[in-house]
Order: sequence, then C-alpha cells, then structure tokens
Amino acid sequence: MRNVVILGSGCAGNTAAIYTARANLKPLVISGHEPGGQLSITTLVENFPGFPEGVDGPVLVERMKHQAQHFGAEYMTGSVIEADLKSYPFRLSVEGEWIETRTLIVATGASARWLGLDSEYKLIGKGVSSCATCDGFFFRDREIMVVGGGDSAMEEANFLTRFGRRVTLVHRRDSFRASKIMIDRVRANPKIETVMNSVIDEVYDVSKGTVTGVKLRNLITGDTRVQDVDGLFIAIGHIPNTKPFVGQLDLDEDGYIRSHGGARTNIRGVFHAGDVQDRVYRQAITASGAGCMAAIEAERFLEAEGH
Repeated sequence: MRNVVILGSGCAGNTAAIYTARANLKPLVISGHEPGGQLSITTLVENFPGFPEGVDGPVLVERMKHQAQHFGAEYMTGSVIEADLKSYPFRLSVEGEWIETRTLIVATGASARWLGLDSEYKLIGKGVSSCATCDGFFFRDREIMVVGGGDSAMEEANFLTRFGRRVTLVHRRDSFRASKIMIDRVRANPKIETVMNSVIDEVYDVSKGTVTGVKLRNLITGDTRVQDVDGLFIAIGHIPNTKPFVGQLDLDEDGYIRSHGGARTNIRGVFHAGDVQDRVYRQAITASGAGCMAAIEAERFLEAEGH
C-alpha cells in the first residue's frame, strides 16, 4: 500500500515527489510514456529561476529527479494503462501490474500535436518547437514559421514578431477558426504573412541538424515550393494524457482535468498538477508550482485521514 503515487516525471511530477518525499511519505513516481515530460525534448531553458546561464531541459528534470530520490522518492518505469478511482484505496495498473495507493497525483501532462513528419520529429529542439514563450528568444532577427489556425496559433505568431524578422503563418484551410479579435490582430501586424490552403510536406535539413526551410504544398493547386525558415513552431493543439481516467475524473470537452479548487479533482484524494490541467500557461515554473500545491494537498489529506 502506497501513501502517494505520482503519475508523470516532468517538472510537476518531480516537484510533487520532492515535497512528498521530504514529508516522509515515500512517494512512488510512475515515469509515464514521456519520461521527463516536455522538457525532455527541449534544449536550452533560460527562464527557469536560478540558472542565469540557462540549463538544458533534460538536465533540469534529471536534477529534480535526483533531488526527489535523495529524500526517498522511488521511481518506476512505465505508464498507467487502467485506473480504478471509484473504490478506495485507488488501484492503478502500470503495464499490467496493479498498485494500490491512498492518494494519487496526476501529473501526466499534455502532449503537443505534431504534424507527423519524420523530419519534423528529428528536428524537435533543433529549430522545431511547440512553445513560442519557451523558444522564441532564440530566433531574434530570423525567419519564423507558425503552423495552425486557432487562437493559440494567432497568439504565437503575434508573440514571435517580437523576435523574428518575419513570421509566416501557415494554415491548411481557407479561413482561420480563431476568434475574430485574434485574427484581426494578426492581419494588422505588418510582420506577419499568412499562407492559406497549404501544408508542410517536409522540414529541412535533418542532415545539418537544424531547421533551414520547409517544403510547402498548396492543397488546391497541388503546387509545391521550398521556403527558407530558421524556426518552425507547431501550434495545432495539445492532447492531455488523461485517457485512463475518462468516466472517473471530471474532464472538460478536450480532456483536460477540471479543477475543483486548488489542486483538487472531483475525487477526494486525487490531485492534479501541471499541463494535464493547465491549458493556458504551460511553463516549467508553473508546472513545478502546481506540483508543490498537489503535494501539500496530498499531505494534508493523509494527515486528516490519520495516515
């Protein structure tokens, strides 16, 4: 019987592990299908407090993990494939092995939607990104491209004009699905050029280990062309990793966990942390703060239950 099980090993999960381990609760962390979370595919992180020279994303999450282990946290490789949160204690199937726990912290994150290109995947962190706030700074006076047609894409394109020489916004349809105010802002920005009815077929150049351009295809005419770009930002949404909890946790229409005050979910003893609930900020520091909140909630719950 575990006091605390934490699902996810990104900033949220690792911070929750540090706090619960220091409270002598001996947490078990299930690493998840993306060990280290979004930072595991990020190169230099310059906006996490305490690192004036910046720190590599994988290094940051590994140091958090070691800190949690130093205080007694245990880590287990795997992902939850099934969960029973309707009985107490809670039961979790990790790759077929059932575990029981008195409290659960869900920090499984949200995975960025990608275009699905092999070249795109190989260049993630090398010019391909899903976070303008995280990586826009690295593209000062460079050519930037954003893919998407919703509010997030509009917001990213506008934000990136602070850095880039020019921002090209590519959308596969003939009209944006974003709100009118966001579309108007994009159209009023002289540094943004829109390319409609088009998709990216290839990202160059894997052989050079960095983004140098993309192959664009017009879906109406079928014509293709190569456009030079230095940074490619994919803004076509995120998928919260909540599949095992459908029908048990209170989720919104997109699958994100609904907060029931602080880090609490609709089920007593189950708490959320990080991007699995936060669809707005998605930063390493906010995820860490959420992990702290969930850990304190779990500690107080166990104390109230006499454990």
